[in-house]
Amino acid sequence: MYKKTPLEQWILKKITGSAGETGQLTRTLIENYQLMKLKETIALAAGKSPFYRGASLGRFPLDKFRTLTDLRDLPLTTADDLKQNPLRFLCCSQDEIKRVVTLESSGTTGSPKRLFFTAADQELTKDFFHHGMTVIARPGDKVLILLPGERPGSVGDLFAESVRRMDVLPVPHGIVRDPGYTLEVMEREQVDTLLGIPVQVLALACHEPPGEKKYRIKIKNVVLNTDHVPRAIVNRIKEQWGCRVFNHYAMTEMGLGGGLECEAFSGYHLREADLFFEIINPDTGVALPEGEEGEVVFTTLTRRGMPLIRYRTGDLSRIIPEPCPCGTILKRMAPVRDRVKGRIALAGGGLLSMSTLDEALFAVKGVLNFQAVISSANGADRLAVKVQPAARTVGEIPALIQRALLSIPVIAQNCGKGALILEPVAVDRSPELWRPAKRFIQDWRQKGETEHERVI
Repeated sequence: MYKKTPLEQWILKKITGSAGETGQLTRTLIENYQLMKLKETIALAAGKSPFYRGASLGRFPLDKFRTLTDLRDLPLTTADDLKQNPLRFLCCSQDEIKRVVTLESSGTTGSPKRLFFTAADQELTKDFFHHGMTVIARPGDKVLILLPGERPGSVGDLFAESVRRMDVLPVPHGIVRDPGYTLEVMEREQVDTLLGIPVQVLALACHEPPGEKKYRIKIKNVVLNTDHVPRAIVNRIKEQWGCRVFNHYAMTEMGLGGGLECEAFSGYHLREADLFFEIINPDTGVALPEGEEGEVVFTTLTRRGMPLIRYRTGDLSRIIPEPCPCGTILKRMAPVRDRVKGRIALAGGGLLSMSTLDEALFAVKGVLNFQAVISSANGADRLAVKVQPAARTVGEIPALIQRALLSIPVIAQNCGKGALILEPVAVDRSPELWRPAKRFIQDWRQKGETEHERVI
């Protein structure tokens, strides 16, 4: 029997102003609230955002906006729109902006995306972090924050301020550079909960060789903060620490939070009082029914500095139509496994994605991270993989990686046809972890590098 996610009572209070009794939140209540907030957001954007005013929103008749499905009549917003002129999205003066986040392009060229947040927008994030952590932690717990937190308003700083509201002690740390040092901090501070990037937490869990227990630590909970978490990473962390591992679906564009798993670990419970989600056909833009996989699109409901309407995330997922085992009426989204542009065609037929490589290669004990590059020569594709292993596993890693690659059907089939050549596996023996960055298959087969992103 699972405990119902506390996010349900939090959303009830946001909608009605009162926590109420269990069971008082209904889909009708949520959807009426979302419709009201959508109208407010569209009116705000049409009146104050130069971008949306020029995107036909100013001519959209709000009096005919009667159901949530009417939102489908509005145009989609893309990452390229944000890159071209982010200031055109602003609905307030720049004096009201408290935090600007710049997201660099993953490609070799291209403008960065810039996101603007007011103090009120940041409070929405802190409120979600606070109540989201009640799913995971208890008063008196200590949480190590393995995210950037040096600047006021950064994700680590917002998270630290949020958990203090529930009497959880934050231990700010930042990005992991030296796993041994971070493990010493964990031991000294007696932390029992971690919040971090999947590959960084994996490096901590696998730092000690099998059978060694130098560090006296006891981890109860791990929160992996990203858009996609390979199942293989979750399994290895659980195996090493015997802890619960929660996935937090997040993008900066969402205001750093979109959904969080409950104790049933059966999909993300969505932040429905602040965001409205749709799933669309990525090729046609047509909205899809619940249960069908497509591209995740969201609209902000409560953000006032830089609202986003029907923003295309590039993530592939689906809304799960069945009820959650925890008993909530909140919608659930299946874990993101791929990106719309993350599946690349191989010369011998079939598609290869970063998520496929993730599940195969992270299942190899000792692998902490890897990079993949596709090139071509003499009419055949060539796949080069570079791996960062844990200490004392370097010698056997290349053979294990080669075997794991050939366990992937599309790779084995292309190799069998002579259409794909596997380059010798490269191993990075440097003790310092690679800096967190977008992870993607780099496609060098055509002029100009095409990169298929995967943030983990």
